[in-house]
Amino acid sequence: MLTEIIQQSIAKSVLCWLATVSEDGMPNVSPKEIFSHYEGSIIIADVASPQTVRNIRTNNKVCISFIDILIQKGYQLKGTASLLDQSSPAYGNMEKVLLKITQGLFPFTTIIRINVEFAKPIIAPRYMLFPGTTEEEQYESALKTYGLNRHL
Repeated sequence: MLTEIIQQSIAKSVLCWLATVSEDGMPNVSPKEIFSHYEGSIIIADVASPQTVRNIRTNNKVCISFIDILIQKGYQLKGTASLLDQSSPAYGNMEKVLLKITQGLFPFTTIIRINVEFAKPIIAPRYMLFPGTTEEEQYESALKTYGLNRHL
């Protein structure tokens, strides 16, 4: 389910948003900074996410979204989440992937693993309203809109 294009999109995204639902049906969306793909799934370091973890324990259906903020394209993924602690056989290998991102600055002892069952692209409306829009044009527009300088 995680195509090469989706994996590349994950690598270009600095944040993702993980949506969960509590036992009583209350939705929760939480930004996640420490995430990656791993063996066909998404892994997220549990850094200060007690509500997310509580929700997954009672309802493991989740939705995650991420975009490249400059070209404004990304993906929405839906699936089931599981919580892995240090006693899990797979934890060590996943931890290595996430530690490369944190550089040891964000401690975590739980990893959220999402088995993706559904994926769809997220595309800024400009691409649909103006079919000739290129990623380069969108990039330049975003730089101007957000007051950023081109990265050399």
